[in-house]
Amino acid sequence: MSGSTKRTTTSFATVLSRAVVTPLARMLWRPRIIGRKNVPKRGPVILASNHRSFIDSPAITLMAPRKVSFLAKQEYFTGTGLRGAVSRAFFGGIGAIGVERGAGSAAQHALDLGLERLEAGEAFAIYPEGTRSLDGRLYKGRTGVAWLALTSGAPVVPVALTGTEDVQPVGSRFPKLARVTIEFGKPLDLSGFGEASSGRARRHATDAVMAAIQELSGQEPANAYNNPPATIVERVRQVLRRDDPTEAVQPD
Repeated sequence: MSGSTKRTTTSFATVLSRAVVTPLARMLWRPRIIGRKNVPKRGPVILASNHRSFIDSPAITLMAPRKVSFLAKQEYFTGTGLRGAVSRAFFGGIGAIGVERGAGSAAQHALDLGLERLEAGEAFAIYPEGTRSLDGRLYKGRTGVAWLALTSGAPVVPVALTGTEDVQPVGSRFPKLARVTIEFGKPLDLSGFGEASSGRARRHATDAVMAAIQELSGQEPANAYNNPPATIVERVRQVLRRDDPTEAVQPD
C-alpha cells in the first residue's frame, strides 16, 4: 500500500469513527465528560491519564474534543483477512500508533513516535503508570511523560477515567454496559522543572503530573511502580538500566 493510499484509508477511518463509533459509544455508555474546555483546541498537548481498562484509549480518543493519538500493540495492525482489516481500520481510525512492546530501544522508539506527533502540533495520550492498575490504586508514574513534555514544550492535561474498569475488567473479552466518567484537568506547564536531560527534573515533573491525576480520580496512591511479573532477563535489564526517560513504555 502506497503512503498516499494509507493516509487516505486512515483519514477515512478517522472520519468514520467520529461519525459512527463516537455516537454509538455515547448512546451505550452515557459518558459523563468534565473539563473538555481544558484541552487546548490547537497546538501540541499531552493527555496523561490513569489506566483502568483496555477501553481507556478508545474512551479518551472518542470523547476528547480533538483528534488524539496513542500507543497500541503492533499486532493490531498486522492481522490478516477480514479480521485483520477491521482491526487496522478501527485502531487506525481512533488514532492508534502501532509499536512493539519492550524496554530500552523499543521504549525509546515508542516515545519518539509520540514526540513526532507533538512536534506536528497534535495531541498525544500516554499512561504514566505504564500498564493497567489491577487493584484500583494509582501507581507511581514513569518519567516518559515528563521527557515528552520537557522535550517538546507541550503542556500536559491530566485525565481521570472512572468506570472503564466496569465496562471491560481485566481479563474480560467483551465490554459491558456501565457509566463512564472522563475528566480533563487544567493544563500543566512543566518547563519550570528543568531540562529533559535531567533525571531529577523528569522525576519531579512526573510526580506533579501524577498528583494532578490523583486529585481528579480520587484513587489511593500506591507509592510504587506497577511492575508486571518479570523474567530473569528483564530483571537483569532493570538492574543495569539507569534513570532512562523511557522507563518501560508499554502499549496496550
